[in-house]
Amino acid sequence: MSKSPVTCHVLDSSLGKPAEGVAIVWQEIIDNKPGGEVETLATNETDADGRCMQLWPLPTPMESKEDRARLYAGKLYKVIFHTKEYFEKTGRKCFYPWVEITFEVTNPQEHYHIPLLISPYSYTTYRGS
Repeated sequence: MSKSPVTCHVLDSSLGKPAEGVAIVWQEIIDNKPGGEVETLATNETDADGRCMQLWPLPTPMESKEDRARLYAGKLYKVIFHTKEYFEKTGRKCFYPWVEITFEVTNPQEHYHIPLLISPYSYTTYRGS
């Protein structure tokens, strides 16, 4: 199986451990405008290592998974991490109930890896490799 075009890694910096079980939603912003219409492409959650390596969109009956997962240059995409549920599962409160990371695809042949470092009252992200 080929690699998902978008992958994620979540680390709980307050514990110094991977964040297992963080729900993730990958969306395409249809009109490329802030607050615009979105289409959910895929959902998954982080594994025991805090990684989500298979964030594949669900194909329609007429297309393959790989066709559906094609990225487009100039398009805006968003990854949403459901952090509140994760912190609640670990008996903690948090300030940010979710983290939305919007990014623009410049080269659709590249892989887009989105790491997220979280704690109950802060988060940091960057473009990974």
